[in-house]
Amino acid sequence: MPRRTATMLASTLVLIALICAGLLIKVPYSEMSPGPTVNTLGEVDGEPVLQIKGRETYKTSGHLNMTTVRVTGADYNMNIVEALSGWLGHDSLVVPHDTLYPDGKTEQQSTQENAEEFSQSQESAKVAALTELGIPVSSRVVVSTVIKDSPSQGKLHAGDVIKAVDGTAVKQPEDVAKLVTRHRPGQDVTFTVIPAKTAAAAEKAGKEPQGTEKITLTTEKAPKEDRAIVGIQAGTDHTFPFEIDIKLADVGGPSAGLMFSLGIIDKLTPGQLTGGKFVAGTGTIDDKGKVGPIGGINMKLVGARNAGARYFLTPADNCKSAASDTPDGLTLVRVKTIDDAKKSLDRIRSGDTAGLPSCSTG
Repeated sequence: MPRRTATMLASTLVLIALICAGLLIKVPYSEMSPGPTVNTLGEVDGEPVLQIKGRETYKTSGHLNMTTVRVTGADYNMNIVEALSGWLGHDSLVVPHDTLYPDGKTEQQSTQENAEEFSQSQESAKVAALTELGIPVSSRVVVSTVIKDSPSQGKLHAGDVIKAVDGTAVKQPEDVAKLVTRHRPGQDVTFTVIPAKTAAAAEKAGKEPQGTEKITLTTEKAPKEDRAIVGIQAGTDHTFPFEIDIKLADVGGPSAGLMFSLGIIDKLTPGQLTGGKFVAGTGTIDDKGKVGPIGGINMKLVGARNAGARYFLTPADNCKSAASDTPDGLTLVRVKTIDDAKKSLDRIRSGDTAGLPSCSTG
């Protein structure tokens, strides 16, 4: 066999071996890529994403799209070829597996956590939107979770309204922990509560819940900490003056909060926030309307531009990363609060975009 032919054959065999090795050798990385975007003013499977009953609503136009990111599953192991392809590509991002699934978290655990965050983001979006519109929303501190085999199991229940601890009125969820930790482990603490069933019945009837009960619990020592606990997590439950439902399945995480809030505001006010323009965005929202940062911002930018967005509402803390790799034709708009977002939408609607707050890499 001629030397040149033998060299080419050997090189080909080495290349085939390397490709096979690349396909077989697994690496501890996962991939993020642009997910679908959903217009909060539109419909999914024939149903409006935002459904409001018991309050006058108004016609909307244009887009206020929430954005998502796709990720590989917790049990999926990338090979070297896939990882290299992701690193070299523009429309995907390869990150260490532990970034998406820390501490050995399973896909089921991650999905459950994302579902809970999504549910909470919807609640905060409603509160922020109505507060921005000056519509009163009542709130109360409740038992969110009861830990198994804790002093509270069988005595306190999820949904119980916490009125006081040791006779001191409770106004915020964090008040509960502060009052409990005044005790040493092993000491008694007394909760004044309205049982969940009583509270739910009153809410259904449109009345304020009445009838408290006093529950005495013996505190125990927190794991790895010398402080007293009773084994509950306190949270906030809101009562809205009319019904607001967000109909969107197979989405998780807290990052759609801002866009849900804006969609609710648009439906509840005359005129049209976008003026028919295509606006997308992302960001968490708290009850007071503060916008927080999210993960996967660059993938969301790509997904928004692919869907047709011209403007992207960007949390201020994500601005630097977003500005470093912005898709052509997409204008980033920096937002810190829901009020910031509304003012920017006013400018977009009027065409006065020169003064829009922008993102920079600095």
